[in-house]
Amino acid sequence: MLPAYVVEEIAAVVRGGFHDRFEVAYLFREGRYEPGELDPDEVNTAVEAAFAAWEQEKQDWPEVTDCDRLDTAFAALNKRGIIALQNAGYTQSDGYEDVGEAYANHANRSSVLGYCFYHGQDLERAVGGGGLYLAFGPVDPEDEETKGPEVGNIIKEELQRVGFAVDWDGTFAKRIAVPALNWQRR
Repeated sequence: MLPAYVVEEIAAVVRGGFHDRFEVAYLFREGRYEPGELDPDEVNTAVEAAFAAWEQEKQDWPEVTDCDRLDTAFAALNKRGIIALQNAGYTQSDGYEDVGEAYANHANRSSVLGYCFYHGQDLERAVGGGGLYLAFGPVDPEDEETKGPEVGNIIKEELQRVGFAVDWDGTFAKRIAVPALNWQRR
């Protein structure tokens, strides 16, 4: 039988809403744990149970969830020249790599003002009810202290436009937080 903490990790990844059954099972059979460390059949059973519970939860969700509003804010940020990525890697370093790749592949790099993202660890915190933290900044790291707050203000504005309360001190030194977010991603 899988340890309870593994079952909880599986449920959190499923509730995150970014991976299908195959991806979640693979992640736990060969990604987060060494191959063979967890019984594959037990992982598959736990993944199926987590997806069944998640599908049941969705029946009681409102028509528009906080995650829907977050999607709207991120789409608006992208239109305003902010590379806005959701679930960008697992760590902050991974997120910066994803932003760099998105910037390198951007069709009009001269239009990009900055970036905004949250990573997998931030996602786990949000799924667990701990709010969502966003990394942000300007395209050029040399401009972090001057243009970083400008980028942050655009992000704050779009988050507030869709109805979120935002906790941020207005400086580049502190990540932007959405402290009250009910994570319900379809």
